Amino acid sequence: MFFNVEHLILSFGYTSIFLIVFAETGLLVGFFLPGDTLLFTAGLLASKNIIGLSETLVVCAIAAIVGDSFGYFLGKRFGKRVFEKEGHFLDDYLNKKNLERTKRFFEKHGGKTIFFARWIPVVRTIAPTFAGTGEMNYSFFLFYNVLGGVSWVLSVTLAGFFFGSLIPNLVEYVTIAILLVVVVSLAPFLIRLTRGKR
Repeated sequence: MFFNVEHLILSFGYTSIFLIVFAETGLLVGFFLPGDTLLFTAGLLASKNIIGLSETLVVCAIAAIVGDSFGYFLGKRFGKRVFEKEGHFLDDYLNKKNLERTKRFFEKHGGKTIFFARWIPVVRTIAPTFAGTGEMNYSFFLFYNVLGGVSWVLSVTLAGFFFGSLIPNLVEYVTIAILLVVVVSLAPFLIRLTRGKR
């Protein structure tokens, strides 16, 4: 594990929770950050009254929504320029033809992409930026951003809270619990990848 999430939360409280969720959802460099892990661990700690459940849910939801919006505006401001620039080593991927494909994709599938991306690591980091690059209508984007962000935070954090309440000493096995969360989080992506190869 790159991060001791429990230690971060205990050391820096809600600030660390906000910054990690914001960075993972709003900054392309944040794809390696442990969003699901952090939410589950926060719920687990809340079940032991180490941190407040209501405060955690509010902070995480705000961070997720603001993070996605920030990613959207990054894409809107700089994404088109990156796709239209020629002469870089990613010309096969970042070109005007694929920019048009991105626009058409978000016109057709933008809402469900922004919503379901929340549960898929890496995808939840890049989806908002590509939505901005593809010029997805912001009001439409914001609706699914809020819906997805709140649903993601509630489902993963409350799962941690539920299992923490159900299993009294689960906090002692938090690393194992976190690994299970990571596996569950990656499962849809791996299944899709396997089907794609077939």
